[in-house]
Amino acid sequence: MPVPAGDELTPDADRRLRRAVEIAEDASGLRFSLYVGPAEEDARAFALQVHGSLEDPSETVLVLCDPDLRVLEVVTGPGAKRALSDRDCALAAASMRSSFVAGDIVGGLSHGITQMGEAARRPQTLHARTDDD
Repeated sequence: MPVPAGDELTPDADRRLRRAVEIAEDASGLRFSLYVGPAEEDARAFALQVHGSLEDPSETVLVLCDPDLRVLEVVTGPGAKRALSDRDCALAAASMRSSFVAGDIVGGLSHGITQMGEAARRPQTLHARTDDD
């Protein structure tokens, strides 16, 4: 669902984004936080400030989007960075931006967040066979 710059998120868009965060968190074990709204002039510094104020910034990925300024920032804490590389974030950001160009901010954010969650997916535990099996 497209969200034009300056408009508030609809309840449906909010549910869709919350679901994307939930899916990413379940897949990766990381925390994902989404900020959609006005950023300060130095968007990167603002994103770092928002990220630092979160409950567990070390294990959190923040996606900040200011539709009016056409700004997208992704900030990963040190713990999150071990599971989610800068390359994975850049690929997700490129995917989000292409959706934004088409006017689909919510779809872009939703897809990009789930893409990062999948990229940071916790490895499945393989159980070795023992002599008792």
